[in-house]
Amino acid sequence: MTKFSDLSLNPKVLKAIADAGYETPTPIQEGAIPPALEGRDVLGIAQTGTGKTAGFTLPMLSLLARGRARARMPRSLVLCPTRELAAQVAENFDTYSKYLKLSKALLIGGVSFKEQDQLIDKGVDVLICTPGRLLDHFERGKLILSDVKIMVVDEADRMLDMGFIPDIERIFGLTPFTRQTLFFSATMASEIERITNTFLSNPARIEVARQATASETIEQVVAMFKPSRRERADSEKRKLLRSIIDAEGEKCTNAIIFCNRKMDVDIVAKSLKKYGYDAAPIHGDLDQSQRTRTLDGFRNNELRFLVASDVAARGLDVPSVSHVFNYDVPGHPEDYVHRIGRTGRAGREGKAITLCNPRDTKALAAVEALIQKDIPRLDMGFGTTAEETPAPEAKPKDDAPKKPRRSRSRKSDDAPKTNDAPQAKEAKVEAQPDPTPTPTPPKDDQPREKSRGKRGGRGRSGGGDGDNKTVGMGEHMPSFIALSFDDRRTD
Repeated sequence: MTKFSDLSLNPKVLKAIADAGYETPTPIQEGAIPPALEGRDVLGIAQTGTGKTAGFTLPMLSLLARGRARARMPRSLVLCPTRELAAQVAENFDTYSKYLKLSKALLIGGVSFKEQDQLIDKGVDVLICTPGRLLDHFERGKLILSDVKIMVVDEADRMLDMGFIPDIERIFGLTPFTRQTLFFSATMASEIERITNTFLSNPARIEVARQATASETIEQVVAMFKPSRRERADSEKRKLLRSIIDAEGEKCTNAIIFCNRKMDVDIVAKSLKKYGYDAAPIHGDLDQSQRTRTLDGFRNNELRFLVASDVAARGLDVPSVSHVFNYDVPGHPEDYVHRIGRTGRAGREGKAITLCNPRDTKALAAVEALIQKDIPRLDMGFGTTAEETPAPEAKPKDDAPKKPRRSRSRKSDDAPKTNDAPQAKEAKVEAQPDPTPTPTPPKDDQPREKSRGKRGGRGRSGGGDGDNKTVGMGEHMPSFIALSFDDRRTD
């Protein structure tokens, strides 16, 4: 069996490892440390909780043991996606470098620029930072990255999820081409693979487990439930969470409860406090000092339940977490692996319980497709859906009194309401007298034909003695119009 003493680490680093109580490296450490000590680029792929942090911390300290940092020119750079993970990496450096005269600086948001500038001005060997704060210092002219010899990207897939990839590419461009790069990730998305192909030179690839797999020491369960009504879904879900916690009893010594939204983090934490559970929230909108106090209280067993967003899903090393509750099924399947990886660390046993309602079944199917495993179901039977609620029997339509339906349109009120309406309307029209007045004969004593002359006529009726008839002129046509053109010729 390989031991740390077999990995050619610096003797002072080995002494610090022995003080921490470690003797045997994990598979990712055993595979990554030797090529890193040789100066090669390293691409490490391993599930969370396998010791990736020490996998790059130990060789970095051994390589940096010789040399001296200059003002504003760090010798190494460690990029982390979240403040909590950066702070944890800084703690690891403090643990393993206590016998070395190396300096470090932690550049994260929520902390005064002035204090960070003072550390940078003195010169640091190790600069641990989040991408945004690093670029802030660089743009202010406080950093020079031309002397970086070792660059580490930790939790690269989380960087991708948080939209840091453009910043990472820019930082790569600011560092020397001859740097050594140590690249660690739990999954290898296509974008991550593109970056490694672009910025890593013939890396040693160490993949100690299949991508996106959960530890075998974690018991996984899905609690299926159906809310009784849509507006009661959230309250019933919180009630279900409390009932599961009570059912676990003393086995649940502490737990992290993950929610998809920051708003739900606050609501769930407040609800648990209301019912007497020791809980506190942690997410990106909280002040950094409050986040640090909450996390320290959870690590020191002063806090039993930590309600968190995915800001706490990556890299947080709390060894004794007994349970992980997924209050929501994560939208990204990879986040499920990282969430449940907070329990069952370093060979310990853990349990992960996911709450799933009918609308989350597609997201759950994506999780199972990623981990290539069917998660056992626990049917809670918590309420019924509206479709399952029996509807009251309806009365037959014949028995119900028929009321005329009144329309808002005035035309529809006047319209006939039966199918026989057209026939009735026609009959009504036939019964009415013809409104057209019948012409009466003239009361003159002499007939009208004599006044019109020999060729006069009564138009359409053809009255008069003349043979010529004029059609379509009515009863009162002037006599000159009835004359023929031949009769009016003078030549």
